[in-house]
Amino acid sequence: MSVASAARLRRAARETVSGLPREFWWLWTSTLVNRLGAFVATFMALYLTLDRGYSASYAGLVASLHGLGGVVSSLGGGVMADRLGRRPTLLIAQTATAGSVALLGFMHDPVAIAAVAFLVGMASNASRPAVQAMMADIVRPEDRVRAFSLNYWAINLGFAVSSMAAGFIAEFSYLAGFLIEAGMTLACALVVFLKVPESRPTATAKQADGDVSLGTVLRDGRYMAVVGLSFLVALVFQQGSVGLPVAMGRAGFSPADYGLAIAVNGILIVALQIPVTRFIEHRDARTLLVLSSLLAGYGFGLTAFAGSVGVFALTVCVWTLAEIVNAPTQTGLVVQLSPVHGRGRYQGMYTLSWSVAALIAPLMSGAVIDRFGAEWLWGMCAVVGTAAGLGYGVLMRRLPAKEGEREQEQESGAPGVVAAAEGAEGAGARTA
Repeated sequence: MSVASAARLRRAARETVSGLPREFWWLWTSTLVNRLGAFVATFMALYLTLDRGYSASYAGLVASLHGLGGVVSSLGGGVMADRLGRRPTLLIAQTATAGSVALLGFMHDPVAIAAVAFLVGMASNASRPAVQAMMADIVRPEDRVRAFSLNYWAINLGFAVSSMAAGFIAEFSYLAGFLIEAGMTLACALVVFLKVPESRPTATAKQADGDVSLGTVLRDGRYMAVVGLSFLVALVFQQGSVGLPVAMGRAGFSPADYGLAIAVNGILIVALQIPVTRFIEHRDARTLLVLSSLLAGYGFGLTAFAGSVGVFALTVCVWTLAEIVNAPTQTGLVVQLSPVHGRGRYQGMYTLSWSVAALIAPLMSGAVIDRFGAEWLWGMCAVVGTAAGLGYGVLMRRLPAKEGEREQEQESGAPGVVAAAEGAEGAGARTA
């Protein structure tokens, strides 16, 4: 590597991490530690079937209940983030996650295991709206896409490491995996407690009287359209972990073949998330969301023509690029459309779209593959991705005010914002 190339790399690295507040980096550290210790999700199915001797159907039921817990807590976590504050919500959710994960390791009765798995899903998902809302609070609008991208990178880096470590830990002791994850989750709570201050914006008296509620979110037509499109995109992306392994197994490929193909996803995200974000950071969000939706749909659609591990890996490259572009852009759009004093609830609704997709995707993919064949599933992915791309194209023809302008209006009690809040209160929407 030449001296000039090394200098460019150093400059790019400095520009990537510069300008973000110290609080963000402590929150980022908490996220990374959390994902480094995410062992249970990786080996849960093996634990139930191999160690405990339960059927694959029971393991699927436990996974569904875990997902259902996440669906329930998506909105609850958002409401807590707005009412109690971001920091208390994070501390409650992470402490509850640590306790429930540790408890799950000691459960033997099948009903008790299923019930505690539901609690783990609730507790672990409750922190997501608070994390996203806090990042929006503490990071300047012009830096948010970069911040969300760095956070997404930490999630995937941590998950890649924990997935490899989970296998070794499981060979030693499944219980150790539960306890280590509980301990690392408590470490996350400790980082938040010691280093991360509360970031919830202070509302004026007039804004407090017109508090944003879940009813306000549901009546926000533009935002709910974004949530619906997010659900479609999430439904497509979920097929990487639910439809793809089943389809490859039916085609005669081994679990190791699937592991080799899907490993490309994590490697590319860790390698490309930051440089790609530098390239797209200040580009038109509408174009990026349309493009990423189409890439996701047709990336999975191309799987219908895959006949070797190499071609499967190539299709993974296509939809992984879509994921790299979509994740920070979509999260930035959610913040842009969210009122400052309702970010928790708005983020909770966005999180719900992914939780519901994670719940529906396994049922949908299994039913389609069993009844019609895997080719139909991949064709449906192409159709859904196209529909989402068209939806973003139509929806974003006229964007709202830029984030900084909108926030200044809200914080100064602009008539339009206050009137909308007062209208929501008049409709009895503050009960959420």
